[in-house]
Amino acid sequence: MKKTVLYTELAYVLGMVGLSLSVALMTRADFGVSMVVAPAYLLYLKLNPVLPFFTFGMAEYTLQAALLLCTILTVKKFRPYFLFSFVTAVLYGFLLDGWMLLVQRFPAENIALRCLWYVLGLGLGAVSIACFFKTYIAPEVYELLVKELALKLSKPTHRVKTVYDCVSCAVAVVMSFAFFGLWRFEGVKLGTVICALVNGFLIGRCTGWMDGHLDFRDGLPWRKYFS
Repeated sequence: MKKTVLYTELAYVLGMVGLSLSVALMTRADFGVSMVVAPAYLLYLKLNPVLPFFTFGMAEYTLQAALLLCTILTVKKFRPYFLFSFVTAVLYGFLLDGWMLLVQRFPAENIALRCLWYVLGLGLGAVSIACFFKTYIAPEVYELLVKELALKLSKPTHRVKTVYDCVSCAVAVVMSFAFFGLWRFEGVKLGTVICALVNGFLIGRCTGWMDGHLDFRDGLPWRKYFS
């Protein structure tokens, strides 16, 4: 079967736009955000009432700056393109804040609409992360850490992603209790747990479909700067 050509640079753009929209949709659904962004969301919920200028997007790239340092310490190496992951995080943060403003206008008066936004957000997030895994351009620090750990441990990327998601979920629960009181689940709800359990599987399925139907090629001679 002839595959459709998709340039890796376009995969990066699609991943960036899609992932930020995915997070905004899941936030609107209010069943709990994805476990990966839950720590940043909790940081935003805690600080925004005191610092109104501190947005969800700002919380994202602030936390990812710390995570980038953890990535370097974990894999015990530094590559210049690691820094571009932070650039990606900042761009993503601005997109997220824009989507948040738009998505807040989406109707969410009943459970059916909220379920719709949740399912769309969950699916779009899996597709977007799969796109990030197909580009040479440095992804967000979250995906960078998963890719580097998968290479270091010689494990399938989607399996490492599942473990990472579950750890992020646990960290978010601890943060929720610490910030808002014991047994208060702010931002971390049933939807977060479901996402943690199925996200790795969904990403694996999306990746498999892409491998079978899409031919990823570089459109620009930039790969050498990210290796």
